[in-house]
Amino acid sequence: MSTPTTNIRKISRDLSISVVLYALPVALMLATFYFTGQHPWRETTTPSLPFTLPHFLETIFKNLGTWGLPAIMVVVGIIEFAVGLYENRWTKNERILDIVCFVAPKLVLRPLIAWFGLQLLPYLLPHAAKAFSWVPFWWGFAIIAVADDLTQYWYHRLHHQLPWLWRFHRTHHSAPYMGMAMASRQNVIYTLFFSQIYLTTTLTYLGLGYPALFVGGIKSLITTAAHSSIKWDKPFYTYRLLKPIGWVLERLISTPATHHAHHADTTDDGVGHYKGNFGNMFFIWDLTFGTGIITRKYPASYGLKHYKEEEWQAQLLWPIFKSKIEGSELSANGPVVGDEIPETVITPVEDFVTEVKHQPAETVIA
Repeated sequence: MSTPTTNIRKISRDLSISVVLYALPVALMLATFYFTGQHPWRETTTPSLPFTLPHFLETIFKNLGTWGLPAIMVVVGIIEFAVGLYENRWTKNERILDIVCFVAPKLVLRPLIAWFGLQLLPYLLPHAAKAFSWVPFWWGFAIIAVADDLTQYWYHRLHHQLPWLWRFHRTHHSAPYMGMAMASRQNVIYTLFFSQIYLTTTLTYLGLGYPALFVGGIKSLITTAAHSSIKWDKPFYTYRLLKPIGWVLERLISTPATHHAHHADTTDDGVGHYKGNFGNMFFIWDLTFGTGIITRKYPASYGLKHYKEEEWQAQLLWPIFKSKIEGSELSANGPVVGDEIPETVITPVEDFVTEVKHQPAETVIA
């Protein structure tokens, strides 16, 4: 049985390991320079891509942080909705929430943060412009990929393991379906305090804009695909020739099988694992810290068993706007239940007492 003390100890231990992981790509880069006698920081370089792209792809790549990626998501999302992959579960309230959660961060917050950031950074760091433009593209890619995704793993994990943070992330898990729109379905405050655009904007100012955008683009494609209702990874588990690739793929990055498990509404079926599988781009963090499971199966149902279909504005802007639904976690005096699934059963008092006696020790009763 886990306790708050053991959880804190495990988090502290895993954070210590993370410090080593953050430093590893930087140490490898410097060691490579040392043994090869390279001193790129002494040279004046202009940031550039180490490969050539078709013009239209280059245009999209250069604009992934503004209109490129949102455009891709809109087109693919429309196709998903059009073919009925959301079936009949997309109610008016859910539709408004998903659309607003897409528009607000992708088309409003990100461009504004980037613009203001690039105006402010010259005043905060006047001598740091292009200070790291000497870092080779692929080393920059490796360093940023680890730093960005490992940080988001921890941000995500703590919002599940610390109950007082859960309500800022709850919106992402409330929908009883999966789809690409889910990648953006977040409380605005959750997004605002960990927006990738802060890092991308700062790295662009420091001369690492190309690797930062490349990481951001690849990461967004992977996380969007992992939330998709299209089980594109299934062939890798089905066909013998593809199984070795599938074995590597499911351990390296998030796939529908591993990430859908994180959105399941139960852990009782041996497939759902909402208490783990926290990885965003890389699944390897879950393997490293023991928070992941791999089943190659997909949950039968998603969301929260205690979901009360709160108003879209409460889910988007809690605690600024609170739900009027009694008993909701997002209401004025709502309970803090964390990511546990509380069982609410209407029974006579005698049956209820009997039922409680047979509940597992870790079950939370709301």
